[in-house]
Parts: sequence; C-alpha cells; structure tokens
Amino acid sequence: MRQSIVRGLLLLALAVLGLQLYFALRIAAMALIDPQSTAFERSELWRISTAPERSHWQQDWVDYPQISRTLKSAVLASEDDGFATHGGVDWDAINAAWHKNAKAEARAEARSAAAKGRPVKPPKIVGGSTITQQLAKNLFLSGERTIVRKAQELVITMLLEACLSKERILEIYLNHVEWGDGVFGAQAAARRYFRKDASQLTP
Repeated sequence: MRQSIVRGLLLLALAVLGLQLYFALRIAAMALIDPQSTAFERSELWRISTAPERSHWQQDWVDYPQISRTLKSAVLASEDDGFATHGGVDWDAINAAWHKNAKAEARAEARSAAAKGRPVKPPKIVGGSTITQQLAKNLFLSGERTIVRKAQELVITMLLEACLSKERILEIYLNHVEWGDGVFGAQAAARRYFRKDASQLTP
C-alpha cells in the first residue's frame, strides 16, 4: 500500500515536471517564433463560431516597432505601470487588490442582508495581475479562479520573464490581448476602431 502511494506521488511529480518542461520549451521558442494563437483566443474562436449570432474575428500580427509608442505607453499606464522594473509579479498591487476586493465583498454582504432576499448586484472584483501574468494566463491557461491555476500562472510568469525580454513580452501581449469581442491585437483594434494601422495611432 505504501509503495503504491509513493509510486503514485512520484508519477504525479514527474507529470508536473514534464508539464513545466513543456511550458519552458514553448516559451523559449517564442524568443524567435511568433505564437500563432493563445488558449484564450482558441476558446473565444470556438465560442464565436458556435454562437447563434457570429461576431467578426480580427487579428493581425505586427512587429514591436510597428506599434505606436503612444499605444504602448497607454497600455503600460493602465495595465501595469511597474512593468519595466518588476520581475513579473507586482506583490504590492496584488495586496492592494486583495484588500479592495475584501472591502467590496463586505459591502456587498451588508447590502444583501439589508435587501432581505431581494437580488443585489455582486461586487466588482479587481485584479492585481501584471502584463506578464495576463500573458501567462492567456497563452496557456483557462480563466477559472483556483489556487492550482493561479500557482501555474506564477510558474509560467517566471518562465516568461526568464526566457524573454521585456520588449518581447510586451510585443506578444499587444498582439494577442483582446480589444473587443473578436478583436485581438493592436493592429486589429486600430483598424476596427480608428481605421488606421497600429503604427499611426497618436494621442
């Protein structure tokens, strides 16, 4: 019995290590090869293709120099102003988001108690994820909120920071982030909303 447990744990550990090696190899390849799609994009493509009213799908890769400095600065300011200096995780932002969410949930519980059974709007949950963490999740993971998924996100985040430059991480992020239903990447967003190329966007 004990040997079976040990063998099972060993196999589990090998499977986990094998999965991390797979992620590491995929990420290392991204230093030279542009990723064609992400797990999130494939999920959204399936959703859109099977929906009764299909949305238009847009995505076009453009290299880092072809994305305007204005757009890069705006994204960094709104999503991750410490991107250039942190190692992939902004622990202060995570701590601040945790406290903000706890207060929002407490207020929602108080409103629910006062409503006496009437429906109450759920609290808005904010995240403290960096651009690298968002990319880690979008590239490989689902959107479920579990400890295991979050732990895997942290490992992938560390691998991204170890294998890729900050510029490359931001380049991949800007080309695969969602800018609206079925709109992925800076070029597609610029064409959809402004009828311009991503390089032509100005303040």
